[in-house]
This record gives sequence, C-alpha cells and structure tokens, in this order.
Amino acid sequence: MAKSGQHGGNVLEIAEKYGLNVSDILDFSANINPLGMPDSLKQAIIGHLSLAERYPDIEYRQLHAALARHNACPQSWVLAGNGATELIFALVQQIKPEKAMLLVPGFAEYRRALERAGCEIVNYPLFEEEDFQPNERLLTALTDDLDCLFLCTPNNPTGQQPDKSLLQAIAAVCHQKQIALIVDESFIDFLPHETGMVPLLADYPNLYVLRSLTKFFAIPGLRLGYLLSANTAAVSQMRDYREPWTINAFAALAGEVILGDREYIQATHRWLAAEQRHLFNALNALPGLRVWRPAANYIFFHCLRDNLDLQKALLQHHILIRHCANYPGLTANHYRVAIKSPEDNVRLIRAMQQVFTDG
Repeated sequence: MAKSGQHGGNVLEIAEKYGLNVSDILDFSANINPLGMPDSLKQAIIGHLSLAERYPDIEYRQLHAALARHNACPQSWVLAGNGATELIFALVQQIKPEKAMLLVPGFAEYRRALERAGCEIVNYPLFEEEDFQPNERLLTALTDDLDCLFLCTPNNPTGQQPDKSLLQAIAAVCHQKQIALIVDESFIDFLPHETGMVPLLADYPNLYVLRSLTKFFAIPGLRLGYLLSANTAAVSQMRDYREPWTINAFAALAGEVILGDREYIQATHRWLAAEQRHLFNALNALPGLRVWRPAANYIFFHCLRDNLDLQKALLQHHILIRHCANYPGLTANHYRVAIKSPEDNVRLIRAMQQVFTDG
C-alpha cells in the first residue's frame, strides 16, 4: 500500500486535514488530462456493461494485441498491468537486483519496489543549477557492480526530458555492463511524435520500457499501463508468475479502444500546446518563483520565499498543488502543478498572484 501523502490526487486526505469539502477543491496535484475520459471509451463501456458479469480473459489477448499494434512490436514483447506501478514491482521481483541506481529526485515507487526486494540503492543526485537534468557524468557513474538503473523520461516531478543522444548512450553503457535499464515513459504520450526508447528495444534485451495510459487518457480509476521489452523470456516469466486478473474488464476494454482514438489524441496535443505555454509564462512572470520549462503536462517550480507555505496558502483559495518535500533531493519549497483546462489555469494564476501580492 502506498504511503499517505506520497502521491498527488490525495484530495480526501487534504480535505479532512483542513476541514474542506472535497467537491470544493480544485486539484492541481494529479497530472491527469483535463479533457476527461474519451467519449469513445464511455460509449464502449456503456455498450459492454455485461463484461462485469464474467471473468476477463486471463491472458488479455485482445489487449496485448492492441498494445503490440500501437507500438509496432511483437506481442511477446508486451505485458499489460494494473497501472505502471504494478509492473514496477513485478519487474524488480523478476530482475532481483542486488544493487540499483536511482536518479533523485524521482518517482517514489521505484525506491519502494527496490527496498521491498532488499536491494542496495545508490542515489545519483540531479542538481538544481543543472536544471535537474542528467548529463555525461552519469555514464561514468554506471559501474560494473550495478544490476539496475531506473530512469523517468520526462522525469517526475521535474518535468524535464533528457537529451535523446544521452539516453541512447546510457542504453549502450547499460548493455555493455549488463545493467538492466528500466525507463519509465508514463508521460511520453504528451510529447507529440516522441517515440521514446521503443526503437532501441530490438538491440537491447536488457532494456525495459514502462508506459501508462492512466494520465493521458484520464482513467486513473481504471488503472492501466504496460511494459515493453525484447527480453521475451523475462516477459513470459513475469506473465506466468503474476497474480491472475490484475486488470479489470473495463480497463482491458479501454486499452483496446482508446489507442485508436486519433481525434482525442490530437485534441489533447492541441490543448497542451496552448495551455503549457500559457501557464508556464504566467508562472514564470511571478517574481517569487523559479520555474522550469515543462516537457509534459505538469510544471515544476521553486518558491523562493522561504517563509511561505504555498500549498497551504493556495488551499485558502480551495486549490491543491503538489508539494515535493517528500522527494529525496528536494525541499518544502519545491512544487509541481498539473496543467489543466484554460479556466482552471486562470483560476490558479489569479490565486497565485494574490498570494504573492498579499505576501
């Protein structure tokens, strides 16, 4: 079970803590597409309500076939999961690393999965003065005694996308040193025309790519993600060892429907192109913030006023943002906000302007 407060979207916990109604809180802490669930999926679920009356296919063959078509890869390379988080834990259990490297700050579940496996963890710090971006120094830090490296691209929570040539160099070094490279691309669908590490899979059997459909297609309540790897023996073993029916029937249906919804995908990219620029520029104009230009659908910033609890101040306006104090390498003054609808973004900007004016 995830620890309380470790992720965004914990609106109920915040509402109880501050005596607010959940329905009154505008949630900028969870990075979910504000366009909402695609209409194509809503209609599919309504038309297939009877799926709840029988067990899903235990092999999820149609779902895996759809994911393979979408990624132009063999079906044997694909394993769907109950969100990418399930697959993080399953993959660590499969690899059984004794020593792993994590870039910090980074997503909390990599650490939890490694700690559960009793793995020694080496922290590789990312520095604010370098925009929290890895560089060529990481290549020399990949020593022969490492079994595993986790990368998140774009990184969560900083929203930064590493240079493609560096990622390719990392993959090559990990292959040479037999280090399992796990690349979490949960937000990569928000980057139009970005293929991520998928084209490298055929050449690097030690490469594992994680994808999430939860954020882009706004289905966090359904939970759906998938793993891609050319290491078919490992993928097959994970498929054999996993608990049965971890994906519910409607989540499986979602994977069969939404990847082909080109209208929704294009609408999402149009929304993000406009709102990403607008919200970044507005936040960047505030004198009390240092803001990092985002790659995906969330923006990371440093509040330069040490005496200001920005999350608490914005809750006075019934707006919840994600503080990043529980990320190793960050402080209580680092925050992340989702990019939402034009109306919601304007509300956030106005509240932020008032907070900094009053302060």
